[in-house]
Amino acid sequence: MQSQLRQKPFDGAVYVFRAKRADRLKLIYWDGCGLVMAYKRLEDNSFTWPAIKNEVMRLELAQFEALFAGLDWRRVRPLEVAAPAAAE
Repeated sequence: MQSQLRQKPFDGAVYVFRAKRADRLKLIYWDGCGLVMAYKRLEDNSFTWPAIKNEVMRLELAQFEALFAGLDWRRVRPLEVAAPAAAE
């Protein structure tokens, strides 16, 4: 996997693969003691899939959760929280 994805498979990332019809996902991740594979199929819809550049796409956690739930992940934006000016 490392040579094909040019990523480290044991770094805590979740790798998501989509079927051609876009109604099924396979997820692979390392849980610390072995590889875990999860499979999800939507009954009536298809997953909104990102346009991928350089074969890799990174999603924020909220975007990934929306994708996995079958929602349009492109509408999810991370909150921009300003750092406090001073700590009390």
